[in-house]
Amino acid sequence: MRILIADDDRTSTMLLGRTIQQWGFEVVLAHDGTTAWSHIVGDDPPAVAIVDWMMPGVDGIELCRRIRATPPRSPVYVILLTARTSRQDLIEGLDAGADDYLTKPFHPDELRARIRVGQRTLGLIANIKQLTGLLPICSYCKRISSDHNYWEQVESYITDHSNAMFSHDICPSCLVKATEELHPPESQPG
Repeated sequence: MRILIADDDRTSTMLLGRTIQQWGFEVVLAHDGTTAWSHIVGDDPPAVAIVDWMMPGVDGIELCRRIRATPPRSPVYVILLTARTSRQDLIEGLDAGADDYLTKPFHPDELRARIRVGQRTLGLIANIKQLTGLLPICSYCKRISSDHNYWEQVESYITDHSNAMFSHDICPSCLVKATEELHPPESQPG
């Protein structure tokens, strides 16, 4: 997994980068918000961004806002890592779009645990397939028209466009109807 560290303190960034590499992650460094933004919207965006609040160019709060206003190619889990410790700062950071907030000085094990939360969250997001919009469905046979004007069964369409799977059963009223069709009641003599 690729992790971006964005902080204008070059020594701290280098030390943090080495630590994160020892945990088995690929690290990308940025010493200002503008460079961080170019990595996030670039061809190989990071999965996690650890961002300082105060940086030249674009600060961490503005970077969070940009990420949420213009989502990159793939989701980015943002950890705001800052010396700002007030409750109002925490609220402002999360409201701006940070997924997590950690204050300096921090314990490396806590940061590693928060990165793991980010991994799990991104894993869940990757597993979500969502149906949205209008589905053109026939009011008689209940088939759905695909993009190529091919009519397919609802269950096939939903399976192809989501992670839903179907098991088949028969409801009580359909069971009565099917039984009557297979074994019609004997006509009563009139």
